[in-house]
Amino acid sequence: MKIVLGSKSPRRQELMATLGFDFIVDAVDVDENIIHYTSASDYVKQAAFKKGKAILTKFPDSVIVCADTIVVFEDNILGKPHNIEEARKMITALSNNFHYVFTGVVIFLNNKQRFFIEKTKVFVDGMTPDEIEAYIQTEEPYDKAGGYAIQGNFGKYIKRIEGDYYNVMGLPLNHLYREIIKIKKSER
Repeated sequence: MKIVLGSKSPRRQELMATLGFDFIVDAVDVDENIIHYTSASDYVKQAAFKKGKAILTKFPDSVIVCADTIVVFEDNILGKPHNIEEARKMITALSNNFHYVFTGVVIFLNNKQRFFIEKTKVFVDGMTPDEIEAYIQTEEPYDKAGGYAIQGNFGKYIKRIEGDYYNVMGLPLNHLYREIIKIKKSER
């Protein structure tokens, strides 16, 4: 049974490889700007399903895994900063505060589907203005939700987390592994 990871994210691809399943990658472009949502959970659910359904049409007999990860600060979704000013604003807001990371994961196999949301609370240490400026001068903030990568240079500012570390990277490994096992067993 072929597994298809629907993601362009190198981090998700690396994480998926650690699960020990043979898989292929087929990334799709979906316009997440047209999603109408009522909450952070609703957003990641819709985005993950949208990606998954696009992949499912190409691989109807495979296990399809798609995910979407967002950073939520004070009930606002923080996307990827488009410029240095947005990055500065995001990192300044996150400094000496906490936020949540939500990942919605959908798994399709034939007429079966599984969906779950993982939520992790992240506490960021206080950063000086010089530390913020040095960080936003790197390339790291600009292709990551919330403007940071926990596994990158920003990791030194993470005081602690409550929840799944890998969720903050973009793919909650343990939960995903268990769900893939369940959906594969259901096909026997």
